[in-house]
Amino acid sequence: MRIGIGGINHETNTYCAEPTPLSAFPRLTSERLLQRAGTETGVGGAIDTCHQMCLEPIPLMFAWTQPSGTIEAAAYDQLKQELLEAIDSAWPLDGLYLDLHGAGVAEGISDLEGDLVTAIRERVGSIPVVATFDLHGNVTQAMADQLDGVFVCHEYPHIDFHLRAKESIELLIQVSEGLKTERRVVSIPMQMPTTTTFHGIGKSWIERVKAAEQSEQLINISWFHGFPFADTPHVGVHLVLTGEANKHNLGAIGESLAESIWAERESFRVPGLSASEALQDALDKSHAGPVVINETSDNPGGGAPGDGTHLLQAMLTADEANTCFGFIVDPEVAALAHEIGVGGHIEAQLGGKTDDLHGEPIPISAYVKALHDGRIILQAMMRGTPLHLGPMARLVIGQVEVIVASNRSQTFDPEPFLALGIDVTRMRVIALKSSNHFRAGFKDIANHIITADTPGMTTHQVEIFDKTASPYALWPKAPDAPLVFFS
Repeated sequence: MRIGIGGINHETNTYCAEPTPLSAFPRLTSERLLQRAGTETGVGGAIDTCHQMCLEPIPLMFAWTQPSGTIEAAAYDQLKQELLEAIDSAWPLDGLYLDLHGAGVAEGISDLEGDLVTAIRERVGSIPVVATFDLHGNVTQAMADQLDGVFVCHEYPHIDFHLRAKESIELLIQVSEGLKTERRVVSIPMQMPTTTTFHGIGKSWIERVKAAEQSEQLINISWFHGFPFADTPHVGVHLVLTGEANKHNLGAIGESLAESIWAERESFRVPGLSASEALQDALDKSHAGPVVINETSDNPGGGAPGDGTHLLQAMLTADEANTCFGFIVDPEVAALAHEIGVGGHIEAQLGGKTDDLHGEPIPISAYVKALHDGRIILQAMMRGTPLHLGPMARLVIGQVEVIVASNRSQTFDPEPFLALGIDVTRMRVIALKSSNHFRAGFKDIANHIITADTPGMTTHQVEIFDKTASPYALWPKAPDAPLVFFS
């Protein structure tokens, strides 16, 4: 069997001022796409499963970029046409696997995934089509109606993309052999702050979802936390249930789970610590081993710029030994460090160059201790995937070790530190920009993890964002919002 593999994957933060152009999207095709085999990603898991099941993976086109602003209309149209043309060129296919996100927005199209899979379904007819998603998707019934199976990653950090891809390929084969499925979306008018599944209410709830999937004998229950940093008609928390056709009351099962999530909505609130509060707490706890401070509010993984200075300024003011920050995005300072070279000193304005919200530039006098080209391989979440952070520099500012990168990204694991010679296990405090993905790489290193929620675009205080597109009152923006199911 010939299984086409491709997709367009983008987490769109509609509050970003700048739209996302076509040039932001690298595309994988042909052999480059197949080289993702062995990586713990959706595409990698699909390719590996095809090989394990003696199926032929057919590379189509896969486009992805960092979370950012609304995609330009012409850019999305071009990407969609490239994927459709790749399907045409590869035809005939016996099935299709798509690696999607769920929170894609293009100019004039609030439900990118719904638009895309509708166009694909019109192209491919009745062959089985399955897809995996990021749990931060805002999904619709219109999207689910065009697919034979919907599989969202269960975990945040997303350490299980490849496992969900395996399940999707297995279902694809069952559908090709005659199994009929139905999908039901149950959405809740609720905005969830970014909530890890490694502990707390996120962990308890994903366990409940998995238990319900087993007890109801469903093919899959996908719990989409939703993406709160978007203003679209379908923003919310979503359950997507996939079952054998005419066998289950998917709506009743989904609504029962949704009612229970709604009843516990206050438990999803996250108190915010300022930069100084988080740092002092970390220093107090650092006697027992390394403490990680994650600056959740300036997370490039949610569309934030990554050049915020609130936490870094607090660390430089405290000037404590054995503390490090990895990393702040500032291509100008990184380039200057590479120009001066190792052993040199630079005077510069660091960070704070995108907007006023994330902090002012910091005047620095720094020693250039190490340089790197920024090409690393992820070792925790999405293990095996190459990541290019652009030219990087290790600066020593007072007693604080500061990593500066050129390309916007959150910190997933210790690799950026190791690339520049920093052993994080010897540090008292390790500061980074991420909401939860870093946990996969630092959970076995950190004695404590403390979240700093400084002013920023990806704050846990999601109620601060205007919501003009949703026809429903959304909790916690509207604390007394009624429960209304929508899809």
